[in-house]
Order: sequence, then structure tokens, then C-alpha cells
Amino acid sequence: MVLVSYLHKNNILIKNDMKILYGVQGTGNGHISRSRTLAKALKKAGADVDYIFSGRDPKDYFDMQAFGNYRTFSGLSFATLNGKINYRKTIQKIRAFRLIKDVRDLDLSKYDCIISDFEPVSAWAAHYQNRECLGISNQSVCHYLKPKEYGMIANVIMKYYAPVTKPIGLHWFHFGHKLIPPMIDSFETVPTEDGKIVVYLPFEDLNEIAELVTQFPQYQFCCFHPDVKQVTERKNLLLQPLSRDDFTQALLSCSGIISNTGFALISEALSLGKKILTKPVAGQFEQVYNAQCLQSLDMATVMENLNSMKLKYWVSLPSPKPVVYPDVATELANWIVSGQKESLLSLSQRLWQQTIFPDNVNERIKSLGYV
Repeated sequence: MVLVSYLHKNNILIKNDMKILYGVQGTGNGHISRSRTLAKALKKAGADVDYIFSGRDPKDYFDMQAFGNYRTFSGLSFATLNGKINYRKTIQKIRAFRLIKDVRDLDLSKYDCIISDFEPVSAWAAHYQNRECLGISNQSVCHYLKPKEYGMIANVIMKYYAPVTKPIGLHWFHFGHKLIPPMIDSFETVPTEDGKIVVYLPFEDLNEIAELVTQFPQYQFCCFHPDVKQVTERKNLLLQPLSRDDFTQALLSCSGIISNTGFALISEALSLGKKILTKPVAGQFEQVYNAQCLQSLDMATVMENLNSMKLKYWVSLPSPKPVVYPDVATELANWIVSGQKESLLSLSQRLWQQTIFPDNVNERIKSLGYV
């Protein structure tokens, strides 16, 4: 392996970069958001990174400047219908021969390190070529915690979807395991509250979202959705197309967020002190588990469906204090580029010692038996 090294020759600092392949699951924007954060840190740490994405039509990727000349593959993705995983359509979408060909054709010989954020082509290529693969994702948590919410199908998926040799699980709390906190971009703007509520429910029907929020005309809602192609207004609901910059600005200034239970967005909302109403995608086991964790830690309000009673209760709640997480991306990038010399357990302990939880979350942590 060629690690980052420095050679002094004629008083000139020569740098040999670590060459990394980073595979990213493209189905959800959360994976891309997290990898964008780590991409900046890896670049700053001196790594030379090639990125591949799979699970989404190439034309549907946006705000991808951080990844340079990235490549896309078909990979594997889950199909949803009315906010639920549709396993029949998911199976129909699988292109097994194409996946096998992509895995076999992906040459890893020039790379010093392989990373997979729940991305199957990179993970299986590493497996096929007997290479170590770091699995950096929220899904990697299941290797440690064995969530009861994961049934037989979920466990099979987690074992074979994107197999890795070194799982690095990201989570909102360690639960006694060598997990690490979320990777969150630093925000240049100080968060404020303008009374508006941001809605990001990409797997839900737009008409059902509108039917829910228009029952609360005293509040203004701003909904970002993949089906929206231009800015449109429906009574107290502003519909906007997906845009990372526009969404970030809305998130920074909003008074709360309604979203599915993907890991990255919830992490950002927690760090900004935004109250959260979350609906896990039915059948998407990691979201169901995420929702249970948020509820047990008193970090969010959970609804099983688009429920007006839950929304009425939630809008009356005060804003929480933010969770202060350390600069995980920089620490993780330096750990990777230095050759992972520090144990994962030591890295985990250092990062959690720097994390500051609000009082209500600390009380829940104590009630669960953790100090």
C-alpha cells in the first residue's frame, strides 16, 4: 500500500497521494450529501479520490461538482410506491448480468484504499478482488447493534447488498459500540427561525403532502420534491425543485423540518437545533430503525403515516437545543490517509468525548443505562 508520505529532496516537499476509490449509493440524497462532506476533507488531507455512484439515472444527479469526473453505474436500488418499499418493482429493476459485469470490470489495482457508502459495485469488486473495503455509512451500524427492527429480509440485504471488510457505522449515539458521530458540513450562516416549516418527503405523493399541510393555514410550508420542476405555490405550501443550495438556505432559516428518516438530513437538523417530525419509509428497515433510535433518545417526533394529529402536536413544540458534534469528516479523512493506525475504538471514543448533547437527550441516555 502507498500511504501519504513526505520526502525531502533539495528542501522541496514532495507529496505522494493516497489513491482512493469511493463508491456512493446514489438512490438517496443523504448518501451523496455525506460523501460530499467527506470528499472535501479527503481532498484537504491530500488524498487522490475517484468517485463512482450507482442506483440512480445519471441525468438525475445534481450539485456534483465536489466529485470531479465521477462515474455512474446502474447498481441496485429500491423502488417505492406511495411512501413504501415495493419489493416486486425492486426485483424487477435488478439487472443482475449488468451488475456482475460492472463488478468484474472495475479494476481496483491502482487504488490504495476502497470505500463504499452502501454502494454495491465498489463493495463487490473489492470482495471479488480480495481487497479490504471500508464501509462508511449509517447502514454499517447493523454490524454492531443487530437491530430488532431488521427482519430476515433486511439481514440478508445488509449482508449481501454491499459487503465490506471494515464497517464504520455512523450514528447519533454510540450505544456502547465503536460507532462514530455523523459527518456534517459546517455552515457559514448562523441558523435562524423564520416560522416556515421545511418539508422533504421525496417518497411521498405530492398531493398527499399538500392535503396534509393545507389543513394548517396558519403555518407556511416549503416543500422540496423530485417531482417539482419549477417553483409553484399551493395556498400555504411553496413547492420547490431539488437544489442543494436552496435547500440548505431553507433549512438554516426554518422553524422545523418534516422529513423521511434518512440519516444525513436528520443529522443536519439535529446539529442546527431544528425540531423534527419524521416519517420512516415503510419497509425501509434502516429508516424504521432510525426512527426508533430518535424516539428513544428524545431527538424527534415520529409518525407512521402523514398524520394531521401528529402534525398538530408537533407544531406546538418548542425548538430544541442543538446537538454539537465534532468535525468528524476531518478526523475520519486524516485517519484514512494516515493508514488507519489508530484503532477504530480509540477514534470512536475521542469523537464521542467531544460531542455535546442537550439536557433532555442526556437524561434519555442515562435512562438507557449509558453514562
